[in-house]
Amino acid sequence: MSAHRVAESPRPPLAAAMIAGLARVVSGASVRWVGCEPSARQRIYFANHGSHFDFLVLWSALPAALRSVTRPVAARDYWEAGRLRRYLATRVFNAVLIERRRLEGHHNDAIDLMLGAMGDGYSLILFPEGTRGAGPAPAAFRGGLHSLALGRPGLELVPVYLANLNRVLPKGELLPVPLTSSVSFGPPIQLREGEDREAFLARAREAVLNLMPR
Repeated sequence: MSAHRVAESPRPPLAAAMIAGLARVVSGASVRWVGCEPSARQRIYFANHGSHFDFLVLWSALPAALRSVTRPVAARDYWEAGRLRRYLATRVFNAVLIERRRLEGHHNDAIDLMLGAMGDGYSLILFPEGTRGAGPAPAAFRGGLHSLALGRPGLELVPVYLANLNRVLPKGELLPVPLTSSVSFGPPIQLREGEDREAFLARAREAVLNLMPR
C-alpha cells in the first residue's frame, strides 16, 4: 500500500454531524467565504489560535463532505487525557495527534507525520502560532506551515480568522460559554518560487489579519 494512500475515515457520520451542529450552536458561529469557495481539493486551513474550541468550530464550519476529509492537527497530551476526548479526537475528528515535544524539539518528525497523514486526499487544520494567543491578533507564525508548503509544492493554503472564540472557551475553562463568534475563510495562498521562510510566514500571517472584523 502506498504511504500516501488515503485510509477510510473512522468518523461515525451521525456523531460527527451532531457534534458539528452542537459546536455551531454553542459558539454562535457565522461563516463567511471571502475570495474562496469550499472545495474538495487538498488544502491546509491555517488560523489564529485562542482556545481549545478553535479546531472544533473551524472543522464544523466546513460543509459535511469536506469535514470527512479534513483532519485537525492537535496536541496529543490534551486530546488523549480522558476517554471522551480520546474518542472525539480519534473517532469523530480523525485528528492528527502530535506530541508537543515533537513540535518543539523534533520539528522534522512532526512535519513528516503531518504530510503522511494527508495522504493523497486529506486536508489539514493547522494553527501556525503553535500555542494559544493572548489577544485578537495572531502572534508570529512558527515554521511548520512553511515546511508543509515546501513538502507539498502547489498546495492551497487557506487563511482563516476565528473571531471571539477565546471568549467562548477561555483559557483554563472546561465548558464553553454561548456567545456570538465568526469563522472567515480567505483567498488561498501558495509558497512562491524563491520565497524565503520569514517572508512567507509574514505573508501568511498577514492573510489571516486581513480577515479580522473591522
